[in-house]
Order: sequence, then structure tokens, then C-alpha cells
Amino acid sequence: QVQLVESGGGLVQAGDSLRLSCAASARTFGRYATGWFRQAPGKEREFVAAISWTGTSTHYSDSVKGRFTISRDNAKNAVYLQMNSLKPEDTAVYYCATGVGGAIMNSAGYPYWGQGTQVTVSS
Repeated sequence: QVQLVESGGGLVQAGDSLRLSCAASARTFGRYATGWFRQAPGKEREFVAAISWTGTSTHYSDSVKGRFTISRDNAKNAVYLQMNSLKPEDTAVYYCATGVGGAIMNSAGYPYWGQGTQVTVSS
């Protein structure tokens, strides 16, 4: 069992940056790929980014590619999402998820989820 806690969300203006953190409770976290997903009001949860357990492989959705960077520090049991050039359409609750062997984009494959952190981008 892995417990995840996201932090770093907030209210920012378009063009600003935020760095989200995902802290895990278990050392086994370092053996799993981890993903970030987001859900805006009235919309389905969507894939944002994922990183392999080694950190050497990353994947991004087309909507954030070039603006967001996912990284991890297994010594700290943490994964990060650096978000630059934020847009109003990035407004959503952001979730981290883990527990899979590969950096997949399908949310159904992840057994462990955090509670989410709100990101609001004003225009």
C-alpha cells in the first residue's frame, strides 16, 4: 500500500509557474512508475505526464508538452511536476498516481492515488 500526498497547488495568473510535489509513504514507491493526471469541473480525468521508476523515461500529453516537466527523487520518495507558462485551461485538480510497472497514460492502470491539489490559472 502506498499513500500519496500532493502539494504545491494554488491560484496564479496566466504565464506564471507552479511546482507540484507528490510525496509517497512507502519505499516501494521507488519501484513504480508514477503519473500526474488532472480533472477540470465537468470534465473527465485526463493524463498529464508520467515517469518511469528510474526517471529515465517520461511521457506527456500534447497539451502540456514543452511547458510541463515531470521528475522524481526516489531518495525522497517524491515526484514533481514543474508547470511553466500556465494557461487558464490548465485549471484543474491535479492528482498523482502510482503502483504500475511502466509509465502508462491510462488512469485505470494506477492502483494508488492522492487526494489532489487545486491549480487555478486566471487570465
